[in-house]
Amino acid sequence: MSINSTNWRISTFNGALLAAYFIPTWTIVAFRIMISPIHGFYERPNIAVALFVSDYLHAGAMTTVRLAWLLALGKLTVVAFFAIFLVFITRAAIRKAGGCDEALAMALAIGSTISFASMVMASRVGETAALRLHATELLMLVGTAIVLLVERPAQPRIERSAASGGSIPSAAPTPL
Repeated sequence: MSINSTNWRISTFNGALLAAYFIPTWTIVAFRIMISPIHGFYERPNIAVALFVSDYLHAGAMTTVRLAWLLALGKLTVVAFFAIFLVFITRAAIRKAGGCDEALAMALAIGSTISFASMVMASRVGETAALRLHATELLMLVGTAIVLLVERPAQPRIERSAASGGSIPSAAPTPL
């Protein structure tokens, strides 16, 4: 099996790299919340959200557990969309046509929302380490979203043969 460099778009490759980061990281964080909601909620990746909930919302124990589970569900949803995206990019026909873009776009949208909200909460409670973490995740997600919006799927280019005068479709991408 040979890998042709024209099969991979920048957004697809960048999405695969993001999936390699977000799938294990957010899965571990979500499972820690599911196993022990309060303890998992107050761990480093979620500390800003947990402190915001306790300081500003004055939530009780059950409400805090429910909000922790809601955060875990949101992160697992992003993980699921990244996993679907990875399954889609294994098929060259889907990858070339841009059929995997919807799953990537959903992962980016939901992940950006979670990271942005977490970043705002971290700034409100004064957690600089959490603020840096969420800002970094947000910049990775938004950067990929911008590339995904700007980059168009590769269209087959029609080349004219000088000898036959006919057209032969080619898989080479068209220049912008």
